[in-house]
Amino acid sequence: MPQMRAGRSAILAPGGGYGPDGPLLMYARLAVHRRGGRTRPIVWELAPSSDVSQQRARVASQVTSAIEEMTAATGTAPVIIGKSLGSLAAPVVADRGLAAVWFTPLLTDEPTVAALRRATGPCLLVGGTADQYWDGQAARSITHGIVEIDGADHAMFVPGQLAASATVLGQVITAVEDFLDHIVWPQHPSA
Repeated sequence: MPQMRAGRSAILAPGGGYGPDGPLLMYARLAVHRRGGRTRPIVWELAPSSDVSQQRARVASQVTSAIEEMTAATGTAPVIIGKSLGSLAAPVVADRGLAAVWFTPLLTDEPTVAALRRATGPCLLVGGTADQYWDGQAARSITHGIVEIDGADHAMFVPGQLAASATVLGQVITAVEDFLDHIVWPQHPSA
């Protein structure tokens, strides 16, 4: 593992049923570590029967706490790397001007879309055309930093043999590495 570099960190905000060890977040975590960064995964503390407004408030609270904890530990604000449910923290990220990677963000949720539109930090949006929560038109109205996979579902799997989904994972993680190397931490050459 490379030497830790000051000011490089990320918060991993997982999906509701997709934890920080899911492939997208696991490889994103490795990308941060290979660039000398620290990561802090969140484990959601959500009531199973909570409605969207309760989930939104709890996600925002946990992400805010993680940001404050990581900022205190490193001296700089972290990158947010979120999956699905984690995108409910978009208002927190927008308010703080943080860089973010959003895997399968909830682009059918108007408060999330509104926060993504007003965000000033750079972001990378990743989704698939077969994901019921993805809206490619909305994504393109938010940022030029988009990876849209034809036929990919909410887990970023595509039909057919699993090798095709593994290829998608490679494409997505390459985009994450490029985002980190050229946008978030541009002075660091690719690992």
